[in-house]
Amino acid sequence: MKRIFTICFLLVATASFAQTKEELKSIQSAKKDSISALQSEVKALQTQIDKYPGWHYGAFGTIGANLSEFSNWYAQGSPNNSAGNITITVNPYAKLNKETFFWYTTANVNLSWVKFDDKDDPNDDDDYRQATDIFTLTSLYGYKFSEKLAASALVEYRTTLLNNFNDPGYLDLGVGVTWTPVSSLIVVIHPLNYNFVFSDDDVIFDSSLGAKLVADYSKSFGKLNVKSNLSMFQSYKSSDLSNWTWTNALGYELWRGIGLGFEFGLRDNKQEALNYAINTQGNTGETFDSVDNDLQTYWTFGLSYAF
Repeated sequence: MKRIFTICFLLVATASFAQTKEELKSIQSAKKDSISALQSEVKALQTQIDKYPGWHYGAFGTIGANLSEFSNWYAQGSPNNSAGNITITVNPYAKLNKETFFWYTTANVNLSWVKFDDKDDPNDDDDYRQATDIFTLTSLYGYKFSEKLAASALVEYRTTLLNNFNDPGYLDLGVGVTWTPVSSLIVVIHPLNYNFVFSDDDVIFDSSLGAKLVADYSKSFGKLNVKSNLSMFQSYKSSDLSNWTWTNALGYELWRGIGLGFEFGLRDNKQEALNYAINTQGNTGETFDSVDNDLQTYWTFGLSYAF
């Protein structure tokens, strides 16, 4: 009789526990739905806030680091070595939007360092070396004809920071119109633009008058941030002096602004290709007509942080 009572008690306790567990799961599910609804409301309110005139600031970027050290790892060619790779990308912006005019300023910074120290080679370079070096600063002012169309003036500067600063450096000054079909997309069309090129080599690099096209897209899809920027210059003097750069950045938030970031870029610049072939590769016979103007590319993946 006592054994039967014990079995019945255990069955009741188990049923009660199961019921309580299901109730907790139900409460948890309701709380998650509430949190999701609140997050949607917060984003909707932020969207409304962003539409109000005034300065708006923000930034997101990627930090990637990979460090390693091997001692007596005989399976590889250099059994004693230390290696590292550090990458930092930042995309800040400041935007002012008034009823009659706007002023947008953005920047893109991408820097990385690498090292490989073979401890068995006394002549090996054990310092970090610059690998990626990109700096772009853009400022756009517009006087509105309507909500989507404005007369505009653009200043854009591109160079490197760590190596050969302003050699070359590109400064675009131009006027034209800016079209904003939606709040997340800005299209700049400037048929009158002068591309100043700064360099110690005046034979290869040359300034010229031309047309400038810039398209910038920034959008948040929940926890995913997307930014894409295309900057093109078409020289009226010669197609050899034309260039374009297209950069794309993705950031997915995992926890409190911290997430995963991916950035990649493409560039076409025949002046840089010829300069590299002559001054770095020693191909002194190269010209604009003979040089291999291969597509320039880069990509970065790592942890990201949204400010």
